[in-house]
Amino acid sequence: MIVLKSAAELLKMRAAGRIVAEILALLETLVKPGTTTAELDQLAEKECLRQGAKPAFKGYGGFPYAICASPNDRVVHGFPDQRPLAEGDILSIDFGVVYQGYFGDAAITVPVGRIDEATAKLVNATRESLGRAIEASVPGGRLSDISHAVQSWVEPRGFSVVREFVGHGIGRQLHEAPQLPNFGASGQGPRLKPGMTLAIEPMINAGVPGVKILEDGWTAVTQDGKRSAHFEHTVAITEHGPEILTRA
Repeated sequence: MIVLKSAAELLKMRAAGRIVAEILALLETLVKPGTTTAELDQLAEKECLRQGAKPAFKGYGGFPYAICASPNDRVVHGFPDQRPLAEGDILSIDFGVVYQGYFGDAAITVPVGRIDEATAKLVNATRESLGRAIEASVPGGRLSDISHAVQSWVEPRGFSVVREFVGHGIGRQLHEAPQLPNFGASGQGPRLKPGMTLAIEPMINAGVPGVKILEDGWTAVTQDGKRSAHFEHTVAITEHGPEILTRA
């Protein structure tokens, strides 16, 4: 069942989203050669608690960290660690909080120093596909219009859409109905209605779409070892169109 949020609930989700956005913006400024993802994780949790929120991911299904830190060929759900980031890497950071009983969830992919042109094209196309998906999040449309917006943007540019992981509804729970793939024909699925809140999150690979899970049981990496990018916003469908709740 898709839960439509009231005006009062959206106020709380805006507050949660703002905390997510502010902390991700802070982490982005610290991504540079020599930084470790463990340092970013510790800071994210500290800032989260300072603002009276709780990390959404830590303890969720047994996940042990506040952020998902996924460099280079890691797609999603990467474990923070003590390895320093290197010039030319990219780092996807997925972060969420629960605040006043409601969740916010967002992700960014950040270059570490200077990156090569091919990697920059991947990152830009993924970010742009999220923008296209948000533009498609309008009342009266269909859920798959959002999915199609992602696929139709990235595939003509030579990139592939991850199938195993999808976006999702969000609210009182981190993952609510509906599931939101990043691929498919438009004009299908539930009608988009004011009060729907969705975590829209393109996960795009430079090579083949397939992924595999590492021995930790969480970290997903590309099957071919090529790079992957990930962007995400929590978005509310309103009478006036989409509202990004995780924008700083």
